[in-house]
Amino acid sequence: MTIGILAVQGAFLEHAKMLSKLGVDSFEIRKKADIQRPMDGLILPGGESTSMYRILRDLDLVDDIKRLIASGLPVFGTCAGLLLLAKEVDNYKSDFLQTMDIKAVKNAYGRQLGSFRANGSFNGEDNIELVFIRAPYIASVKDGVEVLSVHDDKIVAARQDNQLVTAFHPELSDSTFIHSYFIDMCQEALS
Repeated sequence: MTIGILAVQGAFLEHAKMLSKLGVDSFEIRKKADIQRPMDGLILPGGESTSMYRILRDLDLVDDIKRLIASGLPVFGTCAGLLLLAKEVDNYKSDFLQTMDIKAVKNAYGRQLGSFRANGSFNGEDNIELVFIRAPYIASVKDGVEVLSVHDDKIVAARQDNQLVTAFHPELSDSTFIHSYFIDMCQEALS
């Protein structure tokens, strides 16, 4: 199994370390040729969503990523990655990738000083560390979107078919639980 990690900006190295802990190979996507390499899943990391999207446009990667998602490739967006996938961002007008039927709120917990850690549940598993850094949350989901985690009455993780998003940064915790969940999605897509 090999996972491509968008590595143009943000916390991509931490995702690679998590995958390595799980014995999963990964490679960085930095240019157009990289997106054409065989992969079993794609991670869109946290970072700054506006910058990331601008770089994706400049590198001519937007249509390639949309095509891969539409073809069923599992994709995992964390924090800024969630915003890139959301069909609508309530407090920010952008065309982003808009592949997932969710409405997000950008920087919903405030600026960097509003960052925090908490324990919560994910897909029925309790005591999962949730690391929020200038995090969004999901204001609403449409039919076909499964809510996987709620913190303080806000949706912070969801799945729609081959798309998984978290408002928090599982790559910054010690637990591999959520990355394992994504790898399970990738294995399901292979079978």
